[in-house]
Amino acid sequence: MKTEEQPVICLTTDTKIISGCAQMMAASDPWITLGMNYEQCLPSFDGPCKEIYVAEYENKIAGFVILQLCGTFKGYIQTLCISEDLRGRGLGKKILQFCEQRILKISPNIFICVSSFNKGAIKLYQEFGFQLIGELENFVKEGFTELLLRKSVGPVLGYHQNKNNEAS
Repeated sequence: MKTEEQPVICLTTDTKIISGCAQMMAASDPWITLGMNYEQCLPSFDGPCKEIYVAEYENKIAGFVILQLCGTFKGYIQTLCISEDLRGRGLGKKILQFCEQRILKISPNIFICVSSFNKGAIKLYQEFGFQLIGELENFVKEGFTELLLRKSVGPVLGYHQNKNNEAS
């Protein structure tokens, strides 16, 4: 039985890599449907408290994730993008597992928004344990709805990590 290659997920601040990620984002859905081009996607990578991780798979960048790690919704998966030609291989699930491990170090809650038309992503997030919290009409673009999802291991008050990196 052949062993599947696992993605290597690593933090980046490299502007060339980030530019490539913005190009990947602009060239795939849901951003195409929302009418977002490269120039509109690139600012998504800027700002305080953000960490950008790339997933390398088969010797190329297969996807990336932008995490927002401060503020009221610390633990927000702002953007998760998998290269269109590599979707359906379990990479999104691997990145979500990585995000969960990272976020649970600082917060009992993981948040993500997904476009209501992005049925594949909605299915993935639901299978991963996210639950619908609310709908944000006209949030990104007029006529489109974003779904706010949350996965939680408990309330914010009293949440802390033990030394084995397990929620308690």
